[in-house]
Amino acid sequence: MVYSVAAATLTVAAPLGCDAPPASGAAEASGAAEASGGGGLLVSGTDEEMLVLEVTAANEVVVRLPRVEVGQGITTAVAMMIAEELDARLTDVRIPLADARRTGNQYTGGSSSVSSLYGPARQLAATARARLVTAAARRWRVPAHTLRTWNTRVVARDGRTATFGSLTASAARIRTPDVPSRPKPASRHRVIGRPTTRIDARDIVTGAAKYTGDLAVAGAKPTVVARPPTLRGRLVSLDDTAARALPGVHAVVRIPGGVAVVADTFHHAFRARDALRITWAPGPLVALSDKEIRARLRAAVPRLGSAPRGSTRVEGEFAFAFVSHAPMEVLTAVADVRPDRAELWFSTQTPMDARDTVAALLGLRADAVRVHVVRGGGSFGRRLTFDAAVEAALVSKAARRPVKLMWSRNDDIRHGRMRPAGHHRIRADLAGGRVVAFQHMTASVGESADETGLTAQTGGVRPLPSDSGLYDFGRVGGDSGGIELPIPLGAWRSVDSGTMRTAEEIVVDEVAAALRQDPVAFRRATLRGKAVRAVLDKVAAAGRWGRALPAGTGQGVAVHEEYGSAVACLAEIDASDPDNPRVTKMVMAADVGTAVNPRGLEAQLMGTAVDGISTVLRAGLHIDRGAVREGSFADFHYARQRHAPLEFEAHILPSGGEPGGAGELGVPAAAGAVANAYARATGRKPRSFPLAF
Repeated sequence: MVYSVAAATLTVAAPLGCDAPPASGAAEASGAAEASGGGGLLVSGTDEEMLVLEVTAANEVVVRLPRVEVGQGITTAVAMMIAEELDARLTDVRIPLADARRTGNQYTGGSSSVSSLYGPARQLAATARARLVTAAARRWRVPAHTLRTWNTRVVARDGRTATFGSLTASAARIRTPDVPSRPKPASRHRVIGRPTTRIDARDIVTGAAKYTGDLAVAGAKPTVVARPPTLRGRLVSLDDTAARALPGVHAVVRIPGGVAVVADTFHHAFRARDALRITWAPGPLVALSDKEIRARLRAAVPRLGSAPRGSTRVEGEFAFAFVSHAPMEVLTAVADVRPDRAELWFSTQTPMDARDTVAALLGLRADAVRVHVVRGGGSFGRRLTFDAAVEAALVSKAARRPVKLMWSRNDDIRHGRMRPAGHHRIRADLAGGRVVAFQHMTASVGESADETGLTAQTGGVRPLPSDSGLYDFGRVGGDSGGIELPIPLGAWRSVDSGTMRTAEEIVVDEVAAALRQDPVAFRRATLRGKAVRAVLDKVAAAGRWGRALPAGTGQGVAVHEEYGSAVACLAEIDASDPDNPRVTKMVMAADVGTAVNPRGLEAQLMGTAVDGISTVLRAGLHIDRGAVREGSFADFHYARQRHAPLEFEAHILPSGGEPGGAGELGVPAAAGAVANAYARATGRKPRSFPLAF
């Protein structure tokens, strides 16, 4: 259902949720809508729980997006959907980010953005097109079905044209269009499915794109925080005399977790931060390091069940380290807190949660806090939490002035959220030349709410989050346990699947070896789904699986299926120096249903390839007596250009289905393929990740 909104220009709204408002809500929403002066953008009313489209008098099509752009290209994908159905030029479509709303769903995550927006966005634009065509037909007194749309215009058979902008006021008054408002069939798509450069690409590479750190909010002073040397260490004493005496310093503020310095520039702020004389009490993890954490994780893994009689087994245990999200843009937030209201600017995947949390901390009503969502320079799950925004709000309130608070790279790696460490135990039982049972038990670190306790919690077993049913492996099962520690954790790109599937794909290769079968042939014979077999066949053919390679090099494959999509990866590695391996080639293939922007999907797969290379070979965080050892990209060894594959191919399989998820899809396959390539090149069985940890 699409609603017309009472406005001076054509403005329509489509519900985003599964539970669409009743028809009676249309009049209520329409009456509540307000347009800013001169028939501008909708600012209240129907902007709740809906996707809202406006055609402006300047011939722009504006859709305020209730998701955040963090580099994944969602603004481009939505612009393509709108341009497709309206027959508008892509350059005439603007996709600003919506502020935090009062109700609805503004969550960006779970690789769900394109799939959740595909239907509403197209229906929205198709409805707008029908009304614009009707408005032109009535102006020209011709049958509406004789008109067509092209390049953000309505075109008549006799050559007359009218821009959408010139028709928007009259189109706003139309309730029943004279032509159908159904979205186009896929056979008529001219924009959707065509590789397209991002609509913000030029702004990004020229520096015109604005991130939180670029914003010039009146009076907002640069702010940094001194943090303890150990995780969740506590402030014992503070002498800020020397820091306050330095030039450019405006305030020194104690906050939970540290001491903030507000100054004229970040240079002044960092100088003053370093001049603070602080005594810290060690955090609650001071007695623990990696060795102890890994031992406790291993002990928390549930026991494997009994094996079928007469079977042989292939089994393995796998350890995964903590991993930082490490987005290129560090966390930054601007806050302007007044006694009766607050306004914040930052990049967030959960703006409504952020607003409610900040409001509660400040003692304000939620509707007194306004959150402006800003584009982010990467996230990978990091911006699901809003640590910097909370701190900025508290500092602004205490300092009684607007602040621009920035976490340093060291702050984020040593005190930020991280992927939990985990331990996996897998056993495949073989009989009669096939797998008759498959068990996968796991334990991971959970974040304890009690900052003083270190009690291991091996109870609370929950269903395994893995999809072992990808293969026809007979009786499939698993459980999970865990330990809880006072350590900041967060969902990391692909969440559980990145480690679950990596471990399973290694075991699949080892099962194939035990059965004396080729890894690709074995997968083809046991995979359940056609889509995942098709992507496997594609990478095997494109990557020339099985070709002769020099000693010390090898190929590996892995597959994954999630979010309604399927992916496969073939990796080639040069491990002639086993302690310094280099992935030389990577071929990926994906079936995501309708690929709105194949070029954007290729970029996503390329990113997941680098994630897989990094977390398998190089990138992890050590815990040393309650502190994170790494502090920058100098020692948190994420893959750089010299570690990227010399050759990379991405193949998007044609599919007519609804769009599936893509942003996180490739990580498990990429990681599994790299691990299997390393095993084939070296003869070693990879068990602890990253390998260079």
